[in-house]
Amino acid sequence: MSVRVKNWTKAVLLLAVTCVAGSGRLAQGQLRWPDPPKKAPMRIRLVALALAYPRSSFFSSNEIYVAEKEIGHEEWSLIKLVFTFLPYQPRLSDSGFDYSVVHEVSAWRDPNCDETVDQLTQRSMPKRHQPLVYSRNVPREDLERRRIPLLCYETNADDYIRSSFEPIAPPPKPPEPVLKERPKSQ
Repeated sequence: MSVRVKNWTKAVLLLAVTCVAGSGRLAQGQLRWPDPPKKAPMRIRLVALALAYPRSSFFSSNEIYVAEKEIGHEEWSLIKLVFTFLPYQPRLSDSGFDYSVVHEVSAWRDPNCDETVDQLTQRSMPKRHQPLVYSRNVPREDLERRRIPLLCYETNADDYIRSSFEPIAPPPKPPEPVLKERPKSQ
């Protein structure tokens, strides 16, 4: 065999071994677009409207809410909800701006937009805050004092599933104190 054939054979063999040995690993390339966000179904109650931009005739519009996300049976946690809709789609508040209405949506977590209630109501002028607009039947209205950042979730009109009317039970009455009469001392 000639030297040229031997070198050619060695090169082909080396290439074959490299392909077989390296085929178990995935190539990590630079992605131009990030993966789409992971959506998860959730049940929410609208507590208050923080900001509603005017409806646009051509572009998408946003509504920003303070809402409660169901985390367990009859357990709810406050969140910030950004709802995006197009001009021909209904607003989230159109389907019931009532605390008794539970909305089911598919939403994704966006840690870049976490804010406190104070930051949500802050406007462009310093020391100026726009008050929250509370929905009907909210059991509490003391959100202005909260300083804990609310986890931010985003959804849009396409990811809206349905709404249902689920009234909340009135809070249980506190037990009456049990008082006994003291025996009269003589």
